[in-house]
Amino acid sequence: MIGFVFPGQGTVRVGMGGWLRRDPVGGAVVRRVDELLPEPISPLCARGPLPLLVDTAHAQPAVTACNLAALSVLRDRGHTPDVVAGHSVGELSALCAAGVLDVDTTIRLVAARSRLMSELAETGAMASVLGLPVERVEQLAAQVAAPDEPLVVGLENTADQTVVSGSARAIERFTAAAADARKIVPLKVSNAFHSPLMAGAVDGWAEAVRSAPMRPPEIPVIPNVTAEPTTDLPTIVDALIGQLTGRVRWTSTMRALSGVDQCVEVGDSKALTGMLRTEGVRCVSMSAPTALRALAGRTAT
Repeated sequence: MIGFVFPGQGTVRVGMGGWLRRDPVGGAVVRRVDELLPEPISPLCARGPLPLLVDTAHAQPAVTACNLAALSVLRDRGHTPDVVAGHSVGELSALCAAGVLDVDTTIRLVAARSRLMSELAETGAMASVLGLPVERVEQLAAQVAAPDEPLVVGLENTADQTVVSGSARAIERFTAAAADARKIVPLKVSNAFHSPLMAGAVDGWAEAVRSAPMRPPEIPVIPNVTAEPTTDLPTIVDALIGQLTGRVRWTSTMRALSGVDQCVEVGDSKALTGMLRTEGVRCVSMSAPTALRALAGRTAT
């Protein structure tokens, strides 16, 4: 049993997707992504500049282009998943892998998501918290939040690493209060993703999702906000909409993947590979073509 996992926008870097663009199959997908976007993303992936690449409007399409290119290469080599999950915007790539979305629809939805999120006037912040259990982070976030300055757990990445998301002032108070944390690292993001500060984009996102052509999944999908495998399309749609303001329950998602024999991080990233190893789940990354050799011993499906 094999699982495919797809990274999110925090994994962008200049030069990303180089070998995938050079692969005939992967390169064809990237060229199609360039055609569908208002402006091509592949030059930014290849050469930057980094400040422009990490901007939400560009980061999400860039990561998705690499994810879908890697997926196409795997399919071309005869590898298909038994279950899929994606981290944040990576969930859309996972839905493509599960047959819910085709490539064109995936890219159009990612373009809409990135535009809606980047257009929000109110900006927040995010910070990675190391060395505290999620229950403690939740407690501290509730203590320092205010009605007009929310702070929530936006992502549960591992048992030892959580991301808080919300008001920048609330994060300052959180940092002062969390003396028992091993480390708190501000993230280089333009807003407070997976928090109430994304509420202004929800209506537009819900309209985009509900109007997109979708099919029931061919295999189970593990949505971020539920962390429970499902093949029910209405559940998947509701979870995809709720993800904009909801928590990414990646720790629970990884535990739901604990029964697979092998995971593949499908994109140019090793972030999820490292996270999965904290839960004892075997994973290889498509960030290099050596992943194909690692999978070669498996029977293609």
